[in-house]
Amino acid sequence: MTFFNVLWFFLIFVLIGGYFVLDGFDLGAGVLYPFVAKDDREKAVVRRSIGPVWDGNEVWLLTAGGALFAAFAPAYAATFSGFYLAVMLVLFGLIVRAVSLEYRGHDKKYGKVWDGCFFVGSLLPALLLGVAVGNIYAGIPMDMNGDYVGVPLLGLITPFTLLCGLLGLAMFMAAGAAWIALKAPKPSALQARAVGLRLPLQVAALVLFLAVSVYGHFVIQPAMDPALGIVRWLFAILAVGGIVASIVLARRGEGSDKGAFLAQSVSAFCLVGLLAASMFPNLVVASAGSVGPSITLMSAASSELSLMWMTIITCVGLPLVLVYHVIIYRTFRGRIEDDDLAHY
Repeated sequence: MTFFNVLWFFLIFVLIGGYFVLDGFDLGAGVLYPFVAKDDREKAVVRRSIGPVWDGNEVWLLTAGGALFAAFAPAYAATFSGFYLAVMLVLFGLIVRAVSLEYRGHDKKYGKVWDGCFFVGSLLPALLLGVAVGNIYAGIPMDMNGDYVGVPLLGLITPFTLLCGLLGLAMFMAAGAAWIALKAPKPSALQARAVGLRLPLQVAALVLFLAVSVYGHFVIQPAMDPALGIVRWLFAILAVGGIVASIVLARRGEGSDKGAFLAQSVSAFCLVGLLAASMFPNLVVASAGSVGPSITLMSAASSELSLMWMTIITCVGLPLVLVYHVIIYRTFRGRIEDDDLAHY
C-alpha cells in the first residue's frame, strides 16, 4: 500500500461524492417533476432550474469512471462488465433525460411524451446507482479473473441492495425538493409543494439510512479497517446531522432555503465519505462462496508513475472544474423569473 494508491482510492470517492451532490439534486428534481409541477409554466420552472447546470454536473460521473479505469483498471473491468445491463440502463436514462430537456420546450405537440421521458430518465439513474453501490459494498460473486459470475441484472437485486437504491433515491429526491424550493418563485404554489415534500423525503432518507446501517452491520457484516472507525462515526454523524440541520433551517422560514439545500448537500457528500471509509481498502468485495478474492487498491492499482502523473493532471484540472462550477452557479443564481423561461 503506497501513498498514491491510498490517495486515488479516496479521490475517486471524492469524485463520486461530487456527482452525488451535484447531479443528485437535478435527478431528484426530475423524479419529482410530475408531482410538484402541475401546469406548463411550473414544469418550465423545474426544467429551467436545472437546465444551465445538469450537463456540467454529469461531468463528475464521467470523471469518476475515467479515474477508476486509469487508477484501478481491474475494479473498473469487474464493475462495468458485471453491471453491464444496469450501466446501460443508467446511460439510457441520462441520454433520454438530456433529449427530453432539449426537446420539451420546442415540441409542444409531444409535450407529455417528453415529460414522461424526463421522469423516467431521472428515475433510472437515481435508483440504479444506489443498487450498484450496494452490490459493491455487500459483495458480488467473482471468479479467479475478477469477473462477475452472477445472473445479469436480476442477480444484483437483493433486499440490501434494494434498500441502498431506495436510500439513494430518497436522498436525491430530498435534494431535488430542496433545490426546487430554492429556485422556484416565492411565493408560488410550486415552491410551496416543494417545501411540503422536502420534510417527508428527508425523514424517509433518515429511516432508510438507519435500515441500511442496521442491515449492513448485522447481516452483511463487512470487514472494515478498524483504524478508520472514528472516521466512519464522524461521517455517519455528519450525514445524519446534515439532514437534521436542513430540516431545522427549513423551518425558520424566510431566507432559509439556501441553508437547507447546503445542509442537505453536506449530508449527501458525507454519506459517500462513510461508504469510502467503510470499504477501505476494498474496491469490489467478493461475496461469500466466490472463487476469486476481493479487488483491493493494492491488487488493482496502476503503476506509481501513472498515479503520479494522474495526480499532477488532477492538481491542474480539478481547480479549473471548480472555477467553472463557481462561475455557472453564480451566473444563474437566484430565483427563476418569467423572463428566464423563454426557451423552456
